[in-house]
Amino acid sequence: MIYPIVLFGDPVLKKKATDIPEGEDIKELVQDMFDTMYAASGVGLAAPQIGKSVRLFVVDDHPMMEDGETGIKKAFINPEILEEDGEDWAFEEGCLSIPGIRADVDRPEIVKIRYFDEDWNEHVEEFDDIHARVIQHEFDHIEGVLFTDYLTPFKKRLLKGKLANISKGKVDADYRVKVPKK
Repeated sequence: MIYPIVLFGDPVLKKKATDIPEGEDIKELVQDMFDTMYAASGVGLAAPQIGKSVRLFVVDDHPMMEDGETGIKKAFINPEILEEDGEDWAFEEGCLSIPGIRADVDRPEIVKIRYFDEDWNEHVEEFDDIHARVIQHEFDHIEGVLFTDYLTPFKKRLLKGKLANISKGKVDADYRVKVPKK
């Protein structure tokens, strides 16, 4: 099932998500999230972006890889960032919930994360470079943080009108969206 993407302004995007009870069958939800992400041409999708306030996100960053580089495709259930390390580096980020807006965000280059996969196997892994960035971006979603929260007050003021339009559904997205209820 392909879900509509929840747009900026919906309270679910600013709420800290809750853990999924260990052992719960979530394989169908994980597959639906991958399908939804691919339908929207994304490289990551967090459960709050489909209106579900649970600690789950999926990543497939293969489209961002250069020739010869290997991407990752994973589901992260009840993740916990254990450590962030390395130099902060800027990269232009976007978000399926905030279509048409992109901005540089500084993030540490390495992330160490504990998570469960869809079979409830526990993993502790370290990711770097673009993999770390996508994971940090999606992890922020389950913490109720959007990439726009990292912008300077000046940049936020410049985007205020565009963000207001997005929250009203005035967007140009080539995927289904869910407009926040007023």
